[in-house]
Amino acid sequence: MPAKIFSAATLGLDSELVEVEVDAFNTGMHHFTVVGLPDTTIKESRDRVSSALKNSGFVPPHRFGRITVNLAPADLPKNSPVYDVPMALGFLLATEQLQFDFRDKLFIGELSLDGKVRPVSGVLPIALLAERLGFSEIYVPEKNAPEAALVRNIRIFPVHSLSEVAQHLSGTTQTLSHPTTDLETLFQEEPFLLDMKDVRGQEHAKRALEIAAAGGHNILMSGPPGSGKTVLAKTLPSILPKLDFEESIEITKIFSVAGFLTKSNTLVTTRPFRAPHHSASAVSLVGGGAYPRPGEISLAHRGVLFLDEFGEFSKNVLENLRQPLEDGHITVSRAKGSLHFPARFILVAAMNPCPCGNLSDPERLCSCSPRETARYKAKISGPIMDRIDLHIEVPRVPFDKLEATEDAESSLNIRKRVERARELQRKRLEGRGIFTNAEMNSALIRELCPLEHESKELLRQAVSSLRLSARAYYRLIKLARTIADLEEATDLAPKHLAEAVQYRFKTE
Repeated sequence: MPAKIFSAATLGLDSELVEVEVDAFNTGMHHFTVVGLPDTTIKESRDRVSSALKNSGFVPPHRFGRITVNLAPADLPKNSPVYDVPMALGFLLATEQLQFDFRDKLFIGELSLDGKVRPVSGVLPIALLAERLGFSEIYVPEKNAPEAALVRNIRIFPVHSLSEVAQHLSGTTQTLSHPTTDLETLFQEEPFLLDMKDVRGQEHAKRALEIAAAGGHNILMSGPPGSGKTVLAKTLPSILPKLDFEESIEITKIFSVAGFLTKSNTLVTTRPFRAPHHSASAVSLVGGGAYPRPGEISLAHRGVLFLDEFGEFSKNVLENLRQPLEDGHITVSRAKGSLHFPARFILVAAMNPCPCGNLSDPERLCSCSPRETARYKAKISGPIMDRIDLHIEVPRVPFDKLEATEDAESSLNIRKRVERARELQRKRLEGRGIFTNAEMNSALIRELCPLEHESKELLRQAVSSLRLSARAYYRLIKLARTIADLEEATDLAPKHLAEAVQYRFKTE
């Protein structure tokens, strides 16, 4: 009689239930078949499962005739070794070597040849699926148990080996369930390595970073080498609001699918800071592959994506940022289907004004020709620049500021202002599915950001003199709204728009 075991498949950041059906015949020549749209990893599992069963003391599959494993639904692609354990348990049920009630249990895990259970990726989305579907128990590899234990209303059983889980299911021995993770302990934030008070000078850049943090705006810093652009970018996470639990779970799912979680780091409790090298490929940046995985822009979700040496990135790579910068998500389309990954991040880009870096430095001579400088700047297209709200110059810090003894304002104080501004935005945008000013579309801007006559005239002049696009026009208003929120002002005043205009680049 066929046996059935419940498992799951992860597609993108979500999981779907998979029924592992196993049927065994005692007659005929031995043949082990896996059907249900498996990839090579799963087709090879028949050899892993056979050796694991033999080395765990069970009668192996080659002692039987035809064995058929069906992974249902059959039209759902399967591309992970998580089905090793359920396939082995299904075989034991089908051959009556083991008896247990499978109906409220879900199993995942990869088997080694000696029967040990190896960790797998994407456990958190699977545990959330099991909870949502009403399963009472989920059996996961021992190293993945802390990750699964983030889910509250389901018993988590860590599995060390196939023989161990078989003995537990048969009632011979009892495996203790994994305790629920203490979230309060995980959310005790460690101090940041870099604090705003440690950055000497650059008050204008710090103000721009505060605005970027408050409204979720993208920022571009341009200046000579050694002016502090990288250090400033690395201080941005220290002034961002703390993660709440829902955001933390959302980010942790991405890291789980990408395989970046460890036994000691099961929950992402601080906002991500991703800094890919300028040699990064388009796939590593935006995600993809035969079976799409999240890229750097998704790993930076709800955090910071720092692109240092912005002008050194391939132009084709940077053009892939257009859609996620506008929409807050990336759609990866392949022949086998399309997957959506969230990508709502703050882009922080840093670049030199020219190849040698000295174009804007009054104390050093630029050695670049006009053609070289033009070619360098042309790597960053107008549409990409148009999607960046704040454009600032970061000059070299003078000696007297480097030697200053008094501390600048700390990140803690700046973060308090940012959190108050975010709270105002949360109340204003409640029920609309967005959380920051940067996420507002043109219709919301017209509804929530009314302008007085004086402000409209100022905008008219800015659009005309800077030759701004319609997108840049609305981004100016969003930026001004954030500046007003930092002051806890109800209405948009001309001074808020005037400051916002200062952060727009001038076209040639």
